[in-house]
Amino acid sequence: MTTTASLTIVLAAGEGTRMRSSLPKVLHPVAGRPLLAHVLAAAPNGDGDRLAVVIGPDHQSVADEARRVRPEVETFVQAERLGTAHAVLAAKEAIARGADDLLIAFGDTPLISSETFARLREPLRNGSALVVLGFRAADPTGYGRLVVDGDQLAAIREQADASPDELKITLCNAGVMAIDGRIALDVLAEIGNVNAKGEYYLTDAVGIVRKRGLVASVIETGEDEVRGINTKAQLAEAEAVMQARLRQAAMTAGVTLISPETIHLAADTTFGKDVTIEPFVVIGPGVSIGDGAVVHSFSHIVETSLGKRTSVGPYARLRPGTSLGDGAKIGNFVETKAAQIDAGAKVNHLTYIGDAHIGAGANIGAGTITCNYDGFNKHRTEIGAGAFVGSNSSLVAPVKIGAGAYIGSGSVITKSVPDDALAVERNDQSVREGWAKRFREAKARGKKPKAD
Repeated sequence: MTTTASLTIVLAAGEGTRMRSSLPKVLHPVAGRPLLAHVLAAAPNGDGDRLAVVIGPDHQSVADEARRVRPEVETFVQAERLGTAHAVLAAKEAIARGADDLLIAFGDTPLISSETFARLREPLRNGSALVVLGFRAADPTGYGRLVVDGDQLAAIREQADASPDELKITLCNAGVMAIDGRIALDVLAEIGNVNAKGEYYLTDAVGIVRKRGLVASVIETGEDEVRGINTKAQLAEAEAVMQARLRQAAMTAGVTLISPETIHLAADTTFGKDVTIEPFVVIGPGVSIGDGAVVHSFSHIVETSLGKRTSVGPYARLRPGTSLGDGAKIGNFVETKAAQIDAGAKVNHLTYIGDAHIGAGANIGAGTITCNYDGFNKHRTEIGAGAFVGSNSSLVAPVKIGAGAYIGSGSVITKSVPDDALAVERNDQSVREGWAKRFREAKARGKKPKAD
């Protein structure tokens, strides 16, 4: 099979004013990843394939995100919004360098797949000069209709220009297109702005190709895959579709999702074998979960690595920079941040572990906190392998608890503790015989209790 190189141009210049947000539309997330990042990840990325992104003025954040996902990307600015063909020609410099195929996509269609891009290119190998991606709309109102003649695309008819018979067509234009790279620049340059809005419409390329006696064709995909995002409601709809995909993929790979519809995954979540996720779990970006791990209900995990046979929750919050070694356990109402918790260590109840390293097999008692912030800077806590920290202890960082050391419950530890040592920090207990009885009697008489 002959390998061909493509240039993919992703149009990300839309303002998305209906999003009611200061964040550029294509940077809104679906499954923890910006809309634009989904499209760029799906775009061809083989030998010789190139990528360009067209952005609006003052959208440096969009360019930065594009380079984060695909460092080799070129960015171009569409200074004026004069239609889709005008936007594509903002990248004229990249088109002029040549490619076998020119692919045109949109930065607000996060559900498009790499497989669809591949299918879009295939008719170009078989003689088509232009290929349009279409879908069967449940309600085609407002979409451009794809008018076909046999197995060829005859025209794209906008709603306002369609005849009564054409309005009955349910095959609609998704906007995504592939053009033979040898003619792409000439075709785009021929598009005029004779429409009522005075804009340059990419859809006019079909008529130009047909007028040249060349073949235009259509491939179809599902309506979900080409959902464009212009409102927060549409963003939520795309999220629902993506979550259904991610859950299905996880279960197909062998992950047990109990009540899957209540579980939220990120696009980059990775699972080992025999993983179980209980209901009402939220997994954000940057999470990997090892073989045999169990995440119990109502836990929230972001940018965390879970080793094999780990147990998390219920009601645990694992924040960025957390890593759990094999067999480690995080219990209910525990929060971690930038914490390395080694194999077999246990942090079971009502505890905060931040900016810390807990050695293998250590046990952290209920109510323990690492006091890592002094109001200005963060400091680390080191807890050695096999150490035991009693309940309701405060470890004031920077501090080091040695391997095998024992911290008495209720202690506030401000100095490092050697290996295998006992550290207890408490005031002497004071007991006042009969005080409680006298207090109650005084209150019952309506008098203030006398001070001892």
